[in-house]
Amino acid sequence: MTVKTVGLDLAKDVFQVHGISENGRIIFNKAIKRAKLLRFFETLPPCRVGMEACGSSHHWGRQLRKLGHDVKLMPAGYVKPYVKRGKNDAVDAEAICEAVRRPTMRFVEIKTEDQQAILSIHRTRDLAVRQRTQMANMIRSLLREFGHILPIGIEAVTAFAKRHLDGDHPDMPEIANGMLGIQCYQFIGLNTRIDGYSKMIEQHALLNADARRLMRMPGIGPITASAIVATIGDAHQFRTGRDLAAWLGLTPLNKSSGGKERLGKITKKGDRYIRKLLVVSMTSRAVMAKRSPEKVDLWTAKIIADKPFRLATTAMANKAARIIWAMLTKQQEYRQPAF
Repeated sequence: MTVKTVGLDLAKDVFQVHGISENGRIIFNKAIKRAKLLRFFETLPPCRVGMEACGSSHHWGRQLRKLGHDVKLMPAGYVKPYVKRGKNDAVDAEAICEAVRRPTMRFVEIKTEDQQAILSIHRTRDLAVRQRTQMANMIRSLLREFGHILPIGIEAVTAFAKRHLDGDHPDMPEIANGMLGIQCYQFIGLNTRIDGYSKMIEQHALLNADARRLMRMPGIGPITASAIVATIGDAHQFRTGRDLAAWLGLTPLNKSSGGKERLGKITKKGDRYIRKLLVVSMTSRAVMAKRSPEKVDLWTAKIIADKPFRLATTAMANKAARIIWAMLTKQQEYRQPAF
């Protein structure tokens, strides 16, 4: 019997492989050490290999494709229904093998090394931004304990941190001022690193033709454009613009039944990072539209005027995702709507 489909359950050291023949008969289901995994697949004829999209899955997908196998990555949530009673590595590998054979299964495009390299900058910058927010909150809370209140905004914390490091200390105990100085030093360091990461991302966006094209769209800056290009890769993997918007979690949750259509809140089940960037970008555009209504198209002006602000910005992000899909698939420049 010849192996036609393999389900591979990824792990750190010990992987579980489940292989079946064309008619579904089990040929093997065994554990393999990490060092011996590629050697094992070299002995197999070219076959379909299913894996869950998780940590290291893109790396193994690239390696197995080099050996001639047809590798398919699937969201873990889509594999879960095929897990039988109980849960262990053997059962998971069998479920992956079953799921990858379904004709209606949705797959994840395998990322290139260059895509993952660019995304590593985005992930590092995002972590630094979150750490800076935590540090800013720590500085504010410590000052508040001694009756000192800073204005709203990260700029106010930055200005205070620079003053403190220059010797302008608030009226508080020496020990507290010492701790505050350490926090200010860390805060300024995070600011510097974030600026460096942002410049690296901007450089990538300027060197990439698709990213430059997206930056001509109102509200889309170099960070958003770079993240979209590095994450999506080939936009043809989505059949329509709505599919891309749904993949980002920007479409309403459908709870229709009995012929009655019921739409709820957005699903938020897609890529959280890009969804956040799009919503923030459209929020900036909406603020600009409120200040200068004559500079935006009629649809944007109308939805901002008729809908609650957050609902309007989410709808704008949904539409932006569809426009982005059209620009990437058709290789066309952004055109301002005529109405």
